[in-house]
This record gives sequence, C-alpha cells and structure tokens, in this order.
Amino acid sequence: MTAPSALPHWKLDNIYPGLESPEFESAFHSLKDKIEALGKFLDVEKISRSGAIPVSEDEAARQVAAYISQANEVARLYSTLSSYINGFVTTDSYNTLAQRRLSELQLAGVPLQSHEVRFRGWLGQVLKEPAALERFVKRDGSLKEHAFNLRESVEQSRYLMSEPEEALAAEWMLSGGSAWEKLQGTVTSQVAVPFELDGKLEEMPVAALQNVVRFHPKEAVRRAAFEAEIKAWQSVREPLAGCLNGVKGAADTLDQHRGRQDAVHTALDKARIDRETLEAMMGVMRESFPMFRRYFRHKARLLGKESLAWWDVFAPMGQSDRKFSYDEARKFIVTQFGTFSPRLAGLAERAFSEGWIDAEPRKGKQGGAFCMEVPAREESRILANFDGSLDQLLTLAHELGHAFHNECQTGLTMMQRETPMTLAETASTFCETLVTDAALRAASGPAEELSILESFLVGASQVIVDISSRFLFEKEVFERRRRAELSADDFCEIMTRCQKETYGDGLDQAHLHTYMWAWKPHYYSPYLPFYNFPYAFGLLFGLGLYAEFQKRGESFVPDYEGLLRSTGFGTASELAGRFGMDLRRPDFWRGSIKIIESRVERYLAIKP
Repeated sequence: MTAPSALPHWKLDNIYPGLESPEFESAFHSLKDKIEALGKFLDVEKISRSGAIPVSEDEAARQVAAYISQANEVARLYSTLSSYINGFVTTDSYNTLAQRRLSELQLAGVPLQSHEVRFRGWLGQVLKEPAALERFVKRDGSLKEHAFNLRESVEQSRYLMSEPEEALAAEWMLSGGSAWEKLQGTVTSQVAVPFELDGKLEEMPVAALQNVVRFHPKEAVRRAAFEAEIKAWQSVREPLAGCLNGVKGAADTLDQHRGRQDAVHTALDKARIDRETLEAMMGVMRESFPMFRRYFRHKARLLGKESLAWWDVFAPMGQSDRKFSYDEARKFIVTQFGTFSPRLAGLAERAFSEGWIDAEPRKGKQGGAFCMEVPAREESRILANFDGSLDQLLTLAHELGHAFHNECQTGLTMMQRETPMTLAETASTFCETLVTDAALRAASGPAEELSILESFLVGASQVIVDISSRFLFEKEVFERRRRAELSADDFCEIMTRCQKETYGDGLDQAHLHTYMWAWKPHYYSPYLPFYNFPYAFGLLFGLGLYAEFQKRGESFVPDYEGLLRSTGFGTASELAGRFGMDLRRPDFWRGSIKIIESRVERYLAIKP
C-alpha cells in the first residue's frame, strides 16, 4: 500500500497563485463588479415582480437574453472562486485565511439570490400564459438554448416570497443555516482520537479512524475503533445537535413561507422528479430489504458470528489483505475506463497527471469524497481519503465519473450545466460499476471474487438500505423540528429506530450507529434537504444504463455522452425516456435491483 506521505495533494495554483495573490484579488473584485452590474441592469430594466411588463415580446426577449448572458458570466466566476477557496477549506480546516475568504465570497454572493428572485418573479408574470412561454422558448439564440431553464423558472416562481422577504432570507442564511453547516464541518474535521494501531498510539483524525472501523481485518481492532469513534461523537454531540436544529429549523421556516408542502416537496423539485417516481423507487427499495438481510446474515456466518455488528458491516471478506498502491489504482482505473471509451480514459489520466486529486487522509481534512468543477479552467478537483482498499479504488472511480460528467458539459453555460442530484450520480455510478465488473472478471479465484463482490454489495447496501434509514430519519426530524427543537438524545433515538426498521434482523440491533446523524455532512446542508435519496436514484438509474451498455456495446457510448451533456436540459423522466425507461413504474427499478440480486446470489454461492 502507498505510504501516506506519497499520496498527492491537489494542485490549485493553476487556478489562482494564492488566496492573497493579485490574480485572486482581481477576480474577486471583478465578481463584485459583475454582481453589482447585474443588479443595476435589473433596476434600469425595471425587472421585478412588481415591475413594468414589457411593451412587446421582442422587448421581453431582449431583456431575458441580456439577463441570461450576465447571470451565466457571474455564475461561472463565482463557481470558480468557490471551488478554489474550498480547495483550501476542505483540506485544512485550520486555515483561517481560507475560512475568511469563504465568508467574504458568501457575503459577496448574497445579492445573487435576490437578483434571481427578482428575475424569476418577473418572468413568471411576463410568461404567465402557457402559449406565451412556448412562443418565447422557440425563438432563436439564447432563449431557445435555455428553454428548459426558462420553463423551470416560470414553474418555480410560484414558490417565492416577496422580494424584500427573499432578500432578507438570503442575508439571514449566512448567519443561520449556512453558518450551522460551516460549524458542523469545522467541528467534525477537527475531531481526533488517541488510538493504538499496530502497537503504536497516535492521535488519529476521525476520518482515518472510520477507515479502521470499516476495513481492518481484525474484529477486535474494528470494534475498538468503533467504540472510540462513538466516544468521539459523544464529546461533540451537543454543538452538533445545535447545528442540526439550526439547519432544519431554518430550512423548514423558509419552506413554510414559500408555500411548500413540506421539505420533501423542495427536494423533489430540486431533483426534478415527482412524488410518483420517488414512491415507486422507495417502494422497490423496501421490497429489496429481505435480499440484503440475507446478505448480511451470510456475511455474519462467514465471519463466524451469529449476527453482524456495525463494525462488521464494512469488514473485508475473501482476500482481505489485498491492497492497491496509488499508482496501481491509477493504472487499473485508466485501463478499465479505456474499455468504455478513449475519452473517459483520457479524462481519468488527465486528472491523475495534472494534480486534480487530493488523496491523503490528514488532520483538518474533511472525510469522505467529492468532486467539484472549476468552470473557468474546464477542470475538476477530487477529494478522496485513499487507504489502498478496493473500496477506496472504487471511490476514486466514482468521483472520476463526476469529473467525466463535467467534461461532457464542456462549453455549456452555467445554467445549462445545472444538474439535479438524481442525475448528478449517473456517471459516477456508471464508472464505479464499470470498474467493479472489471475487477470481478480479473479475480484470481473465489477468495478474490468474494472480496470484490463484498465491496460492491456493501456499497449497494449502504445506498439502498442505509439511505432508506437516513431518509426516514430526516423526514421525522423535519416533522418534529416544526413543533420544537430536538435534543441529542432525540436524534440518537430516531437514528437507531430508523436503522432497526430498515436493517431488521440483518444486523445485531444492540450495536448500531447511533451517531450517524452527527457526522454525515448531507444532513447539514440548508439548501439541499434529503440529499440522500438521489444517491439511490443514481445507483439504480446508473445500473439500468449499464445494462443498456452491455446490450448495445460501442453504439451506446455517444448516446450516453449525449445524456450526460443534457442533464441540465430536462427532467429525469424526460431524459430517461430517451432509453425507453419509465421511472414511475416499479418494474424499471426492479430491473436494476435484479442486477444487485444476481450478485447477492453469487456471493452466497461462493465457497471461500
């Protein structure tokens, strides 16, 4: 396995030379000027919900086209600055300069929400009649190119408060929901635990400790690490409970004032799906629980236990001593991506060779993994916590899938790139499945095959079973938070009960993860409620597309790349329809579950 010191940190200086460099300062001032100019444009053109209705459709077209151009330019620069600053914040929470810069950027961006509200409210008045909207989006130029965005803006204009209220909400969220989110990230990234590993006592970041819980081959070590992790979360549970109450309270308050039915309603619109689709998918996920419980019980038997404790859920199976150096992981991923398309392999090679990946786990760095785009450079940056395991190799493949999605959208405007979480997981899931299948084909024997299947199934179980528990948890938290604040004990009780409901007898119910709510950053996003179910959508949708690739071979590639390029141009159902997929029918989701079931059956049949 690669020594931690050899793992790369990502390259940021080709974006800007530094957080205090003249280039960064110039870009930051330019952003402020562009935001101010956009506001003046709205004032001069009297674009607001109570503003003047254009005298003609041609006049309205001119105004909308001008707004689209300026808003895209602002969004491109803001996103680039945000990714650059977060490149420091997410890898070193002790960097006070980066924290200050992030705060300054967020403050500078506050007017953007007000600008969008003004434009959206005005557009909803100008294009109130369906016929007017349809005539409008058929025009040439940027109006036609942004037809879906305009339709969506008109639709969402009904869920706006007054312009002064929306402006106040944007400012308030900096010291409300967003501040709580930032505090959770800071607190959790700085938690470190004294832990003895291989005879050496060290102060271990909690993200590194969680890797021990998941992947260490010895149960005694996994259990000790799990118990140390739980104690760590107990030590910070009160501030984290305060953060969660603040985030959910802020989001729910705004939802009520905007006329939203509930937080799920908000999440559905952001995901560009309807309740019928969500219910069909979640229903099939519940149907699959008995299958996953069979997998859990079989794994317990392979470990010589009656039931699986939480610290066993990720326990390595089969050839558990297999480790990949970082270079081995790179070579394997690039090679397997090449079996799909040269473009995908080239993107991955570029990410590895040009310093797009930050792979080393270290104190002050966020746990988990993510990919963020750098629009001004048409590049991506990938955060990972690589430890040499197959799971982390697959995580790299997953995040590189996001980078490929960004690559497929090169040249599009920022509005055209706006992809809902449901579709944002398409390429990542597809790439992870591609590499998993390659690993299975290359397995040297039953022990290695078992290990690879284990890696896939533990991931699938997290996305289907655990995410179901997280959905139930978040739904109840929103419902109860509307009535009163919840204590840390309340959060622990709800989390445990939801895990029991979904995992059932698949796990030892005396040893569940009571503090899952404390460290999962998804719960703390004030703008993305129910961040969880899009991952299930992405897995099942991605598996469905992968099955299509297996049928069609090379002819599938251009259609797939076209789909990735178009994820900002339609709803999930519209885009799935290109492949004959009806997302409102349980049969579609069952087809994807069958792919997982076939792997469960193979897992059960292997004699290690």
